[in-house]
Amino acid sequence: MENQTTDESLHNVTHVGGMYESWFLDYASYVILERAVPSIEDGLKPVQRRILHAMKEMDDGRFNKVANVIGQTMQYHPHGDASISDAIVNLGQKDLLIETQGNWGDVRTGDDAAAARYIEARLSKFALDIAFNPKTTTWQLSYDGRKNEPLALPMKFPLLLAQGAEGIAVGLSTKILPHNFNELLDASIKYLRGKKFELFPDFPTTGGMVDVGNYNDGKRGGKVRVRAHIEEKDKKTLLVKDVPYGITTTQLMESIVKANDSGKIKVRKVVDNTAADVEIEVQLAPGISPDITIDALYAFTDCEISISPNACVIVNDKPQFITASDLLRSSVDYTKDLLKQELEIKLAELEDKWHYTSLEKIFFEKGIYKELEQKHKDWEAVLTAIDKAFAPYKKNLKRAIVKEDIVKLTEKPVRRIYRLDINELNEQIKGIEGEIKQVKHHLANLVDYTVEYFEGLLKKYGKGRERKTEIKTFDTIQVQQVAIANTKIYVNRADGFIGTSLKKDEFVADCSDLDNIIVFRKDGKMLVTKVADKTFVGKDIIHVDVFRKNDERTTYNMIYVEGKTGVSYAKRFNVTGVTRDKEYDLAHKGEKNSKVHYFSANPNGEAEVVTIKLSPNCSARNKEFDLFFETIAIKGRNSMGNQVTKYPIRGVKFKEKGVSTLAGQKIWYDPETGRLNTEERGVYIGSFEGEDKIFVAFKNGTYELTNYELTNRYESNDVVYIEKFNPDKIVTAIYYDADKKQFNVKRFRIETQTLNNKFVFIKEGQGNYLEMVTTHTQPVVLLKTGKKRNPEEEEINLAEFIEVTGWKAVGTRIAGDDLISAELLSEDEDPDPEDDSNVQGELFS
Repeated sequence: MENQTTDESLHNVTHVGGMYESWFLDYASYVILERAVPSIEDGLKPVQRRILHAMKEMDDGRFNKVANVIGQTMQYHPHGDASISDAIVNLGQKDLLIETQGNWGDVRTGDDAAAARYIEARLSKFALDIAFNPKTTTWQLSYDGRKNEPLALPMKFPLLLAQGAEGIAVGLSTKILPHNFNELLDASIKYLRGKKFELFPDFPTTGGMVDVGNYNDGKRGGKVRVRAHIEEKDKKTLLVKDVPYGITTTQLMESIVKANDSGKIKVRKVVDNTAADVEIEVQLAPGISPDITIDALYAFTDCEISISPNACVIVNDKPQFITASDLLRSSVDYTKDLLKQELEIKLAELEDKWHYTSLEKIFFEKGIYKELEQKHKDWEAVLTAIDKAFAPYKKNLKRAIVKEDIVKLTEKPVRRIYRLDINELNEQIKGIEGEIKQVKHHLANLVDYTVEYFEGLLKKYGKGRERKTEIKTFDTIQVQQVAIANTKIYVNRADGFIGTSLKKDEFVADCSDLDNIIVFRKDGKMLVTKVADKTFVGKDIIHVDVFRKNDERTTYNMIYVEGKTGVSYAKRFNVTGVTRDKEYDLAHKGEKNSKVHYFSANPNGEAEVVTIKLSPNCSARNKEFDLFFETIAIKGRNSMGNQVTKYPIRGVKFKEKGVSTLAGQKIWYDPETGRLNTEERGVYIGSFEGEDKIFVAFKNGTYELTNYELTNRYESNDVVYIEKFNPDKIVTAIYYDADKKQFNVKRFRIETQTLNNKFVFIKEGQGNYLEMVTTHTQPVVLLKTGKKRNPEEEEINLAEFIEVTGWKAVGTRIAGDDLISAELLSEDEDPDPEDDSNVQGELFS
């Protein structure tokens, strides 16, 4: 008996593993569906939906304490008040569905909202317009079965894309970036019209700049780069004017301090001046370049961040990963379906109203109400008599008469009979028929009706919701180029060690801990390795330096002997890119006895002269001769090179410094990023070497001379003209004089030589701006004045119109304030490929 009981007990045992598997799956499903991931229908998480429903129940047009809203919401949300409070503050800070009053915190600074008992909220007019209609809402019982709550709000707007969403569930997460209100409505209209549309993120609470090149329509795996605007107040001060999305001013300042402490940048002080607008003042250390520091701030601090969107939403009670465009299409289709439901409900209501009004008219006009005065057996007989009296008129009605219709007629007060105006009823019927016709027209043209609906939202609520985040193409910052040299590299040539800790050995160069070091050895081997405390790279080091990737100007001159044949070769080569910590053989086949006789590194391709002395015991007739490296072409590092001699070399000595064998560095300006480059992006400026300069003119009427360092930054929105500086060229400029309401022209030569200082060359004054500038020798412009539809045109040769004066001169009037445009007609002179002094700059509008 005991054994039988034991067997039954064992048979009914539930293993812990099975319980865990079942319960955890239930928990994961609950978190995904009920807490973390928004629904595709209305774009809301359950807590947000319950907050809005509770606020609609409380809505009387006045503000309510948030504490009261939380209490009302707790009737529907089976969690604590803290989660509801956080969710309502988050909704309020988005400034779309909820109007706020009091201290609701600041997403830019990270300041928290005041306690719920101190702040107030109410639904915005926009929310009332788009999110509520009990007639089209599907209801469900609340968690305790006492009340009904919406399964999904009838949301007639792509709310999820407008607000964005973020949530971490069990096993998955969602991150949908916010988009611009007006652009979403425009895209919705385009979709309905069958046109193509594009959606890009917009961060209305923080602004900044965004590079959407890899946004990939918000798909999982895409990425956007977000930057703060950084302005140069002066040569010693930078101003950060906003914060990237999701970053607070405190976090940003801490990241700057951290980068300074780790030696990536050098700043003297960071001050938070944020009030109505964000402003973080970064005071630079003495001698630090503002341009390089701006790059370093983007590279090493939270002034630039990357955000990876991950659009996960609940579709048919299951999580799905979709695109931003799919979200918009789904929302527009849902809106169109809701509008159709509203029209169908309204049509049914109108037809009921028409039916009853027609009955009322017949009831009184034909005297059917008199049946109430007749003596009938009972009330049912009265109703039957009235129904029978309606018989001749039933064919004119749109549906059958039911008992409820007759009962309703009999409930009319007697005074209504005496005050009855049949004409008034006829007018009511006529008006109802007009409304029915309009509703049927909308149903037959549902797409047009939906377009009209979105256009109405745009007109009513679009003002003040313009794009805040500037879409730009960002340049790729090489961190090694902008990192401050925060350490030193040393070398022990004999033992073969390099590193930052070998302070007793030979100093090589200042560097950053992000740099790579290139090493050449006596045996003809080369390698590149990362900066470290101490690294063994091989004995007999002949050259070590900081490695610059893609450097096509640094040229290495080398003479080596091949171990197998004993023949010596000379070669010239660049090292632009290698695999880190991999040894490369430069002495051709890397034979055992190969070795380097002579090695030099030349930053601009200089080709020196060396004297080669042969072994005195060899049979060569001439045992000493000069080698001119300029006669050897620059080839790849794997090339054998040119044969120097088959006899043994005793020694090679430097004889004479050579000139550069490279042409000047060809520079382009990319107006998208405002940066110089050598990759042929944008406008060709010229070939630069030595002390050459760049001339830049800006919209505010200033010019600046700069060097041609690729780290230079130019605010692309402000640049009007850029070219290689030629002091012999004459600058011609047309600018607007706001004081006299006219356009002036002037011609002058650049007389200043100071670099990186802006000089005003137009008349100073508020509202003055540069219209056009050129350095063409014979600038001919087409002036258009008068009305845009029918302008007057005049061609003027400005070289003949005005003489050359000083750069501070005011100039001469050329047009009134009715100038529409000034178009340069002169063709560019044909530039000589070897002499780019005639290359014209580019005018940007």
